[in-house]
Amino acid sequence: MEVVFSVIERASKWMQGVSGVALTFIMLLTVTDVVLRLFGHPIVGTYEIVSLAGAIVIGFAIPITSWMRGHIFVDFFYQKCSKPVQYWLNIATRLTGIGVFILLGWQLFALGLDLFTSGEVTLTRHLPFYPIAYGLGVICFTECLVLITDIFKILGGRYE
Repeated sequence: MEVVFSVIERASKWMQGVSGVALTFIMLLTVTDVVLRLFGHPIVGTYEIVSLAGAIVIGFAIPITSWMRGHIFVDFFYQKCSKPVQYWLNIATRLTGIGVFILLGWQLFALGLDLFTSGEVTLTRHLPFYPIAYGLGVICFTECLVLITDIFKILGGRYE
């Protein structure tokens, strides 16, 4: 089981790296565009490139954030519950999350197929939308794996 955990963690860290590269790209593109605007030569399509890259930044950071338990957690209700109730709440929320991310992933793949078949692209740069939809769909299924590993950690008593 540790090998599976390690593979999922490494995949999540790789996705975090993609997110970081996309964020760096956004920053460099924005700064370059601002500087070039001073000389009257803005980069055409910066807004749409930043928008697509923003989806990559946010989406690809989800699995590692869940793995590291970095999401906001409102625990005033949770802490008042007994340990067995906390145990079952942890499992129930992970199962709910798995259901939500399966639906999201499935719908993102369906959207990606629609975008691919219609040939829809961005207005200025003519960049296709479908790779972003497919990429975010993969992220959703990866998040399901992260949540499944959480359930195994909870069942094994290794979830803090």
